[in-house]
Amino acid sequence: MRYVCRVCGYVYDEAAEKTPFESLPDTWKCPLCGAPKSQFGPEEAKKPAAAAPAAPAEDVHLKKLSAGQLSALCSNLARGCEKQYKAEEAASFRELADYFAAVTPPVNDAGVEDIAALLQEDIDRYPGVRAAADAEADRGAARICVWGEKVTRMLSSLVDRYLKVGEAMLAGTNVWLCTVCGFVYVGDEAPELCPVCKVPAWKFEKIEGRAG
Repeated sequence: MRYVCRVCGYVYDEAAEKTPFESLPDTWKCPLCGAPKSQFGPEEAKKPAAAAPAAPAEDVHLKKLSAGQLSALCSNLARGCEKQYKAEEAASFRELADYFAAVTPPVNDAGVEDIAALLQEDIDRYPGVRAAADAEADRGAARICVWGEKVTRMLSSLVDRYLKVGEAMLAGTNVWLCTVCGFVYVGDEAPELCPVCKVPAWKFEKIEGRAG
């Protein structure tokens, strides 16, 4: 039996490892990205190629985004442009992201539990969004779904771990952020390659300090 990490795609092969996956301790982590055991699932058979895209629906529902959502969107677009070496476009999107961030009203009643719940809501929505992207044969949207789900799953696992052990999880180690896809890594040094988007370690930024 083979088990796959839903964050980075690492495969745990029971035949090669000589140890059943279920026998691994709950504290075991993915050797590539550090995701917990709970982020692994049985390897699934490859799905057939998506059918030809359907005709676009006439009734398109648009949703007005908040300033905070627009800031996050522009920030992600800036990272995408940066990955494509489009410096001018990346700078423009960063400027827009900073503007929307500045006008976003503060959230005074947000807690770690609220963040955990929101992350889980996003994880639950990804299968439907990915199915829509596949149905339209939209490779760009499908790739966004792949990256987004992996990063969200990792953030969810880190938040869950923080809820269990608190600040102790950050004692004596560092926190690194991939500036391209948003992957967060807890460890002494940044990984040689981002487990999600495969950019090199120099694309990671060390997160320095936190407000008390």
